[in-house]
Amino acid sequence: MRQPESGTAAGPRILAPFRGGGLAALARRRTAHGLPGLILMTDERRLPDPLAAVARLPRGAGVIFRHYGDPERAILAARLARLCRARGLVLLVAGDAALAARVGAAGLHLAQAQGSRIRHFRRSRPRWLVTVAAHSQAALTRGRQADAVLLSPVFATLSHPGARALGALRFARLAGRSTTPVYALGGIDEQTLRRLQGCRLAGVAAIGGLAGGR
Repeated sequence: MRQPESGTAAGPRILAPFRGGGLAALARRRTAHGLPGLILMTDERRLPDPLAAVARLPRGAGVIFRHYGDPERAILAARLARLCRARGLVLLVAGDAALAARVGAAGLHLAQAQGSRIRHFRRSRPRWLVTVAAHSQAALTRGRQADAVLLSPVFATLSHPGARALGALRFARLAGRSTTPVYALGGIDEQTLRRLQGCRLAGVAAIGGLAGGR
């Protein structure tokens, strides 16, 4: 559930440079609107059954449920929602507002191409957390009405083999100029996370870094 912006220290603290502490420590961080600093992205190819990985997440972490092509997506989403509630995790559903509402998710994650819908969900679901994907400066700017932007790929990743990675320096420049909280996504694990020390980031999102592999 989206927390109202109240001028607390949460927002500025998250946007301050990241000083390290590892992936588990990020779960305790929060943006001003209540998004956790550590998010697991589900993936039907790399993580066909996400329940075991979700059960291992530290309390307070987040989950973005994708599994777009799973024929039993709605059933899996409902099981995941129950697990997240029991474990104190923040669940967002990717790309399907009706499913997010049906399972009682905390909000919605939008693909870069869906960024124009942010304003609609701000009005229709004001209590939802809304995040959006971005792969460029232009997309990052278009996502400024979201609660956070997931900027990727920061490093080489098995999800997009051969894709050109932003790298730590370019990510730092883009995140540093953003007025919206930015998450690092793509090739994130304990080792690559150390390369992001000093960056202004809200947190990280990962698949392999939280479930084995990158």
